[in-house]
Formats: sequence, structure tokens, C-alpha cells
Amino acid sequence: MTLPADGSAASTRDFAAASLLACDTLLARWGGASAIAARREHRLAALFAAARRCAFYRERFARHGERLADQPPVRKAELMERFADWVADPRLRIDRLRDFVADRASIGQPFDGSYTVWHSSGSSGVPGLFVQDAQAMAIYDALEAQRRPVIAPWRRWLDPFYLGERIAFVGATSGHFASIVSVERLRATVPTLASRLRAFSFLQPIADLAAALNQWRPSVIVTYPSTALVLAEEARAGRLPIAACEIWTGGEALSEATRRHVAQAFGCPVQNSYGASEFLALASECGQHRLHLNDDWAILEPVDEHGAPVPPGQTGRTTLLTNLANHVQPLIRYDLGDRVRISAARCSCGSPLPVIEVEGRVDDMLQFGAADGRVIRLSSLALTTVLEDEASLFDFQLAQDGGAPGLTLTLAPGECGAPGDPAVSETARSALCRYLSQQGLDGLPLRVRRAVLPGCAASGKRARVVASSDVRLPRGARITTDARPVVESL
Repeated sequence: MTLPADGSAASTRDFAAASLLACDTLLARWGGASAIAARREHRLAALFAAARRCAFYRERFARHGERLADQPPVRKAELMERFADWVADPRLRIDRLRDFVADRASIGQPFDGSYTVWHSSGSSGVPGLFVQDAQAMAIYDALEAQRRPVIAPWRRWLDPFYLGERIAFVGATSGHFASIVSVERLRATVPTLASRLRAFSFLQPIADLAAALNQWRPSVIVTYPSTALVLAEEARAGRLPIAACEIWTGGEALSEATRRHVAQAFGCPVQNSYGASEFLALASECGQHRLHLNDDWAILEPVDEHGAPVPPGQTGRTTLLTNLANHVQPLIRYDLGDRVRISAARCSCGSPLPVIEVEGRVDDMLQFGAADGRVIRLSSLALTTVLEDEASLFDFQLAQDGGAPGLTLTLAPGECGAPGDPAVSETARSALCRYLSQQGLDGLPLRVRRAVLPGCAASGKRARVVASSDVRLPRGARITTDARPVVESL
């Protein structure tokens, strides 16, 4: 929950509103499924009332009425194309917002003094700009604070204000991504977090990252599952001897094998969550390691390839999101792209919130054996961040070559310029080569080509980083010649 940073009346009002939201979030679960359903219906009506301020939705309501089930799905590309008609505040001009997110110095700072802004990755081929007002951010804060389970209650009792907690976020820090924007916003607005929460870029060489974490000595690490695996290998090798108490993951699917591997490496529990740029705090895990959807604030509808709802217990071809928290940039039956299954049964933990299973990102982790026998792992998120931030590429596929030591970057024919523009290819090549060199893979062959990209994977999002099936060797197999592919099973 965000504390007032100053003594102004506005800050006091914001704090009071956030406090009420936190109390409601805590109490909603105690009221059971009926209380949550009542809140959801009331908030859905308020969302439709807010959406009437937007020309985009007024047109849709005139054609389809105002029942949620009658609304056709909407996609990111359609909303971005009509951005001015989508947002409720005319100050939110797309040119001003793009200038704002182009300035890395403004990460975590408010836009026009009142809005929180981030951009999404282009995993569907189209990057998005998402704007939240203070009310939406207070809701996300409350869901994160009140519904994330307490892993070590004795520590919380001894340190109720988390004064001894040192939290490290390890991820993409160079752009206005939702995670780093949230981190820097909390550092700026919550005085007790400013000195105890720090961000670390996962683009730096692993040796430098491990050294920085060793110096910081975090008690909590917040990162992606693929990055947690890389850090776990450093811990197992004795190069990251930190005494972490908790590992929080999100942003990707977390397998039970990955959870066990990371937990054993650090000797502490691993807790996962599910969120998106379109709604930060969609689901949190309970003590049974099951994700519970915050369906008093978010409606998820798994649907088939024709957009028809699938029955409980069945995984949809994609999932439609209705965000009940954000009134300034309404999302009503928005195609999220993830494949989600909503369980028909309640969880044994007793929560009235429904259990969901999510098929998250589809990208692979790439691994190479160095000449000295080390295994160099390249996070898919790090690789895509390099291409997005430094080359402005969003529609591509980077594949590990199975038959030869190297990578092939395939660009869509019209990506970022005229088809065949050599400047685009060279920018991408230079950005990747710099990153590979920093990771100890200087001279790794890199081929850049133009071709029609393969279709989207089952999750609805194209796999942008792919490890060739030719290098997926049996358990225990290793290739340790210079810059050769390596695959290890957990």
C-alpha cells in the first residue's frame, strides 16, 4: 500500500482511499464467493459507465449493447490504432506518451503528475502503452500486499514493518516495463522502501550480476523463472552465497521442476504470481502452490478459436480480460493471448477465489558450453529486451542452430522499415553481438535473415526465442566445446 509521501491534502486523500481498498481486499475473501460476485457485478457496471466516456466504446455499445457477453473481443493492435478514442482523458495523447517512455530518466515517475505509464513487450508483434490512474495503482498495491501469502510469518512478526528486508528485483531495467516502473514508483513514494528495494539489470554479465547481488545481500529476490534458474546455478556453484529467505517469480510459467531446483539452490521457498501489463496482479499463489484469480477485480474468460467460452476445467485457445480497476483506459474482453484454465473445483486451502492454471511465455532458454567447461545461459527475456530496447524490433524469432554453433535471427519482411532495409539488420546484429560478447560469447556466429515468421504457438503468442530441437539432448548430456549448444535437464 502506498504511503503519503508528503503532507498535502491530495496525498492524505490518496492514502485514505488506498487504506479503504486494502481493507476491502482483505475482507472480500472472508465474505465468500457470493460477496466477491456482488463486488464484481457492481464494479463491472462502474467500468461500463466509465467506458461510455471513450468514443471507441460508445461505438461498440451502440452496435452490441452493454452486456459483457455480447461484446466482441478486442485486440491490442486495434486499441493502439485508435488510442485517442480509447482513453478517457484527452491529455493522454499517444505522441506525448511515447516521448515520455522514450526518456529512461522518467521510469517510475508520474505522467502529468497523476498517471503511471508503462509499455508492454511485443510478444504478440505489437507493443502497447498502458496508463493507470492512482485508483488503479492502489488496487494493484492492495492485491499484491493483502493476497500474497506470508511464507515466513515468524520473520514478519519479529519485523512487522519489514525494516530488515532487503529486496532485489532482477529483470529488465532499461525501459518503461511494468515491473521496473512499479519498483521505481514504490521507491519514490514509500519512504521505508527507498533504501531496501533495489533493481538489478539481468542484461549485465552474470559474474557482474552475482557480484552486485553479493554486495547487496538481499533477503528477497524478485525475478522471472528463467532468470531464477540462472541465479540458482550461480548459487549452486558457490558464486552467489546469499542468505535469501524468499524467491518471488512471475512473468513466465513456473514449472514444479524449476521451483524445486531454485528452492534447493537457495535453501528457501519459491512463490509465484501471475500478472500482465494489462493487469499487474491477476493471481497469487496459496500455500498449496495454486494460483488464485483475483476475480473481484479482474474477469478472465478462456475461449476457443471462435471466441466462444470453454467450460470450467478446459484450457482455452486464448483468454479475454476485463479489467475492473482501470477506468481511464478501459479493457473489456481484451485478448490477452495467454492460455488459461479455470478449475471447476475449489482449492483445499479454503479460498473462495477460483484456481487457474496458466500457460505463460513460450520462449526457451538458450545454453552454450564455453571452452573452459562453463555453461553460459541466455535468458529469453534478456535477449528479447536487447532487441526491443536497442534495435526497436518486436516481430522476430531468434533460434539456436542445432547443427552448428550459432544463432539465427529471423526478421519479418516489413519489420521497422522497408523490407530488406540493411540498416535494420545491422542494428539488430550489432545489439545482439554486444550482448553476446558481454556474456562471454564473443565471436558466436550470428545469422540475420528476412523471412515470413512462423505462426503463433498454442498460447497465442509467437515464440520469439527458440532452442532448436536438435540440441535437446538426453538427460545429463553436455557439449563443452567452444560456443556449442548445451542442454541440461533439471
